[in-house]
Amino acid sequence: MEILTETELTYRKTEIIEKIKNGALFIYPTDTIYGIGCNALKAKAVQAVRKLKNRPDSPLSILVPSKEWIRQYCIITPKTEEWLQKLPGPYTLILPLKENNPLPKIVTGGIATIGIRIPHHWFQQIVVETNTPIITTSANKHGEPFMTKLENLDEDIQKGVEFMIYEGEKEGHPSTLINIEKEEVKRRS
Repeated sequence: MEILTETELTYRKTEIIEKIKNGALFIYPTDTIYGIGCNALKAKAVQAVRKLKNRPDSPLSILVPSKEWIRQYCIITPKTEEWLQKLPGPYTLILPLKENNPLPKIVTGGIATIGIRIPHHWFQQIVVETNTPIITTSANKHGEPFMTKLENLDEDIQKGVEFMIYEGEKEGHPSTLINIEKEEVKRRS
C-alpha cells in the first residue's frame, strides 16, 4: 500500500483520479473518520471492498460528486431538500433511489435506498473531479473498531488497498445516519 499526503495527491491528482475511476481500492480521510473507497459503479471493485471488510450483503454508502447527482438519482421530498441544505457535513442521508440510478445492486444490497454523503473535507474535491460516486465505508473489518490512525489499520485491509491518503490521526466518529423517510437519526460511535 502506497501512502500519500494531501500534497502528494495534489501533484499526482490526474493519475490518482484515473486509478479511482478504474476501480482501485483505497483509504481516504473525511470530516469524520477514514474510509475505504472505490468507484461505486464498478461491481467488481465493490465486491472486493465487501470481501475485504467481511461485509457480504448489507448496504454500503457512497460519497457523491454533487447535490445535483442526488437530485438526479434519488427521490427528493421537501424534507430531503431541507437536509440537502445541511450538506456538506457529517451526515449520511438514507434516501430512496430512482429506478434510473446507475448503481450496481451490490452497492445497496438489493434494497431501494442508499446512504449518501458529501463530507465537509478537502477530499470531496477529488470526488467532484472524479465525477463518480465513491463507496464510503469505515476503514475496518465489519464489527471491528474503525481506523483513527495508521498504527491501528488492520493488516488485511492494508494489504487489500492500492493506496491511502493519510493526514494523521482522526478524532472524529462515523457520520450521523439520517433516514429521512422514517425520520430517524442515529448517531454512531
